[in-house]
Amino acid sequence: MIGIFDKESIDFMAKILASSGQSEETYLPPALHYIPLRTDYEESIKEVQMVLFPVVDDLLKRTGISPLDIDILIVNCSGFCPVPSLSSIVVNKYGMRCDIKTFNISGMGCSAGALGIDLARNLLQVHKNSNAVVLSTEILSTGWYSGHERAKLLLNCLFRMGSSAALLTNRKRAYRQSKYRLVCSFRTQKASDDRAYSSAIREEDSNGKLGVTLKRDLLQVAGEILRTNVTVLGSRMLPFSEKFRHGVSIAWMKYFDKLAEIYVPNFKTVIQHFCLPTSGRPVIREITKGLKLGKLDMEAALMTLHRFGNQSSSSLWYELSYMEAKERVKKGDTVWLLGMGSGPKCTSIILECLRPITGESSRGPWVSSIHRYPIVAD
Repeated sequence: MIGIFDKESIDFMAKILASSGQSEETYLPPALHYIPLRTDYEESIKEVQMVLFPVVDDLLKRTGISPLDIDILIVNCSGFCPVPSLSSIVVNKYGMRCDIKTFNISGMGCSAGALGIDLARNLLQVHKNSNAVVLSTEILSTGWYSGHERAKLLLNCLFRMGSSAALLTNRKRAYRQSKYRLVCSFRTQKASDDRAYSSAIREEDSNGKLGVTLKRDLLQVAGEILRTNVTVLGSRMLPFSEKFRHGVSIAWMKYFDKLAEIYVPNFKTVIQHFCLPTSGRPVIREITKGLKLGKLDMEAALMTLHRFGNQSSSSLWYELSYMEAKERVKKGDTVWLLGMGSGPKCTSIILECLRPITGESSRGPWVSSIHRYPIVAD
């Protein structure tokens, strides 16, 4: 009905949607419901206000802090970078202090939500007795591709609306109220490698229409950057027995049997819950297989993908909210948030639950649907 796609493009997108693992309840912004589409700057600003202001309001209400109590503000959005910046829009809306430290992260892809937490952690190590708020979202109206190249049409099918707000603090009096302790965070990337760098890149097609190209070797590149990140995580967190078995298997393959499989360490010895990238069912299942995880470990990612779609940088928080609504996260449990995005880059966040988390099924994004999940996917 829009009239901008040929039959081949429509058939291709229909095929991708049918196998995407998304339900009929995911959200696109109002700008993409009009005929013709309204993808202008003004509509993108309206979308910013629609996704960011409600999560900030909810965060302030649930934590009891004032906008004047926020010392650090980090906003991440990969594809839309207005002037004034997104962080300035939030500061203006809530009348925040003139000495607030603001940061605007763009172009970082789906890993930006975890990356924002890592940045907040580093800043809180320098600025004592401070509150940091991290806002994560993606603006879809500005990233819609109206051409015919299949490698660029994928993003029209995969991404949906979503946003999150997280409060981090190093104030001692907030310890009892806090849900989690940030155990560690670290980032790895392969932007120095040309093949990896261009595996997901924003560029014009032959007709001058802008879109993000997803190359065929993207999954292979993602696997390589994930292995690098997992190696670092394992060296920091795994018990000696798991490190030893992994090391022995590498030595055995190198010196005795070239065809032998390398032992994959059991991360479930130290981590109880996993928030994986919601880049699609095949990606979720491949990561689960590679890490030797079980069906329950990928449930939060698959159900988030089904209910909300791929929300880019905010998806990890919808997954954590799912597990909280199911009351699976217990005091003392450890949660691994794994963010992967263009660049390519990979960011790991490790959280430790500090207190029992109850009542989340009656509030938050899953309030109207948690009783229907998990569902059995085809």
